[in-house]
Amino acid sequence: MNVTIFGTGYVGLVQGAILAEVGHHVVCVDVDDNKVEQLKLGIIPIYEPGLESLVKENHAAGRLEFTTDAVAGVKHGHVQFIAVGTPPDEDGSADLKYVLAVAATIGEHMERDRIIINKSTVPVGSADRVRTEVKKVLEKRGRNDIGFDVVSNPEFLKEGSAVVDCQRPDRIIIGTECDATIDVMRELYAPFNRNRDKIIVMDVKSAELTKYAANCMLATKISFMNEMANLAERLGADIEAVRQGIGADPRIGYHFIYPGVGYGGSCFPKDLQALIHTSDAINFDAKLLKAVESRNKEQKNTLFQKISQHFDAQLKGKTFAVWGLSFKPNTDDMRDAPSRVLMEALWTAGAKVQAYDPEAMEEAQRLYGSNELLTLCGTKETALKNSDALIIVTEWQNFRAPDFEFIKAQLTEPTIFDGRNLYEPRRMVAKGFTYYSVGRTKLAFPTLSSSSYHLSASTISD
Repeated sequence: MNVTIFGTGYVGLVQGAILAEVGHHVVCVDVDDNKVEQLKLGIIPIYEPGLESLVKENHAAGRLEFTTDAVAGVKHGHVQFIAVGTPPDEDGSADLKYVLAVAATIGEHMERDRIIINKSTVPVGSADRVRTEVKKVLEKRGRNDIGFDVVSNPEFLKEGSAVVDCQRPDRIIIGTECDATIDVMRELYAPFNRNRDKIIVMDVKSAELTKYAANCMLATKISFMNEMANLAERLGADIEAVRQGIGADPRIGYHFIYPGVGYGGSCFPKDLQALIHTSDAINFDAKLLKAVESRNKEQKNTLFQKISQHFDAQLKGKTFAVWGLSFKPNTDDMRDAPSRVLMEALWTAGAKVQAYDPEAMEEAQRLYGSNELLTLCGTKETALKNSDALIIVTEWQNFRAPDFEFIKAQLTEPTIFDGRNLYEPRRMVAKGFTYYSVGRTKLAFPTLSSSSYHLSASTISD
C-alpha cells in the first residue's frame, strides 16, 4: 500500500520505518530541509534502539523515502498520516496549528479520494476540526467531488521501546464509522494483526479520548506510588516491600508502580495538561487529574529537599555527581525530565553539577551548554571525581552494579541520593555509605535474630 506520513519526529519516523519494513511504500514529508537530507544519509535525529538500522535498510530498499515536497506526498499515498507535533500552549491546551496546517496542505493538493489519519496526540474533537479544514480548502478549490475520511489512530509507543511496540502492538485503535475505511485500515495493519485480533474499532471521539485516558491512567499509577512512598518514609515502612505486596494482585500488577522522582518526557505531562484543559473548557473539574499533576511536580523536588536537609542547606560551593539526565532509560529525551528540576535547584543554591548520561549528553549540551555550574563528563566514573555526593536520577542499566569502593574513594564523603531505588539500603549502610532512597528506611528488610524474635512451641500451640 502507498502511505504518506507528514512529520518525521518520534512518532512519524518510527511508524514510517515499521510500515516500510513489512512491505508498504512509505513517503515521509517534513518541512525541515536539513533533517530530510540527514535522514537520506541515514543520520537519525533521535535515539531509539533499533531505529537506525530499520531506516537505513528500508531507505536503501526504496520502501522508505524522505522529502520536503508536500505535493508529491499528497499524490503518493491513498493513506495520509498526520504525525506532527502538538506542543502545549500557554494554557496547557494542545496546539493544533501544525495538525491543521497539514490538513490544509492535503486539502490543497489532493486530486483523488484520501484517508486522513490523525496519528498525532490530539484532543477530543480534533478529527472534526481536521475534517472542517480539509472541506473548507476543497470547497475553495471547487473540488467537492473528492471524497475523504478522517480517522483517529492514536499511537501507544513507549520511548526506549518504540520499535518493538510498533512491531508488536498490544492494541490498534481505529476511530471511524466508515466501513470502507475500516477495510483499508485492516489491510494496512494486517501484518501486525496475525496472532490475534488487536484492532479495536470505535467512534472517532472515543478513539481520541482513549489515547489521553491511557497516558493519564499510567501517570496516575506513578503519582499514586510516589504518594505511598512519601507515606512509607514517614511511617517507617519500606515502599519496595509494599510494591511487591500490591503488585502480586493481578488487578494491580507490577507495571508503573515503581516509586521515584516523578515522570517526565514528551507525553505524560503534556497529555495530562491537555485533558485537564479540555475538562475545564466544558466546566468539568478533573480533580483526580489535577492531583496527579500536583503530586508529580512536588515529587520532582524530593531529591533536592533531601540533599538540602543533609547538608543543612549549605550547598554553595558543593559539587554533585549526577548519574542520568534523560527522563527514562533508552532515550536521549530530556523534556520535563526530573534531572532538570534537580540541577536547576542545585544551581540556584550555588552548587555545581558533574553529570553523565549514556545518551542524553548532546541534548544536555544543547540545553545547558553555556552554564558554568555544569560539567558534562564522558563517563560515570569521571563525574564522581571530587564530588560531595552521588545523585542517581535515571535508572540506566549500567548504573545498577557499580564499583562501590571506587565510588567511595572518589567522593569527598560517602553519600548517595538514589532517586530510583537501585540499591539495597542495608547493603549500602554496611558498605559505609550514607544512603538516601525513595520511600525506604535505611535498614529495610532487617534480619531478625533469635534473640529479638522467638516463638516457643507453647506459644505456637496457644
